[in-house]
Amino acid sequence: MAQKEKKLPQTMSCPETGGTLRRDVRPFAVRYKDHELTVDLPGYYPKGEGESVHVGNDMAAADEALRKLKEQVDGLPSPATIRRIRNKLRLSQRAAGAVFRVGPNAFDKYERNLIEPSGPTIQLLKLLDKHPELLRGLGADEAA
Repeated sequence: MAQKEKKLPQTMSCPETGGTLRRDVRPFAVRYKDHELTVDLPGYYPKGEGESVHVGNDMAAADEALRKLKEQVDGLPSPATIRRIRNKLRLSQRAAGAVFRVGPNAFDKYERNLIEPSGPTIQLLKLLDKHPELLRGLGADEAA
């Protein structure tokens, strides 16, 4: 179960200027290589233009957009894509780590966006997503 985020105050003092910042959501462009996605980014903003402050999970939307761009541009699967493929293969995180020979906690770290999988792991994920029947030849029975 996801942890509830604390109710944030509607205003705060700007650490730089001492001015008042108000809680708001504004468009924010996330760029990766020659590609861009615009997301609604929550945070504390000044009236008009100026520096903003982001706390708690405010940057989650920008982080997710960056992962989407990396998946589109470089083929680097997002945590959600990794989880989807692992579930499709009916493997626990530990069993997937054994099959892919990446360690028992690797898939937990991939799916929490703590680390990115290596090139060979990405290629094998893509292959097994298209051809899940190949899993039998990788020792999945022993790993499960």
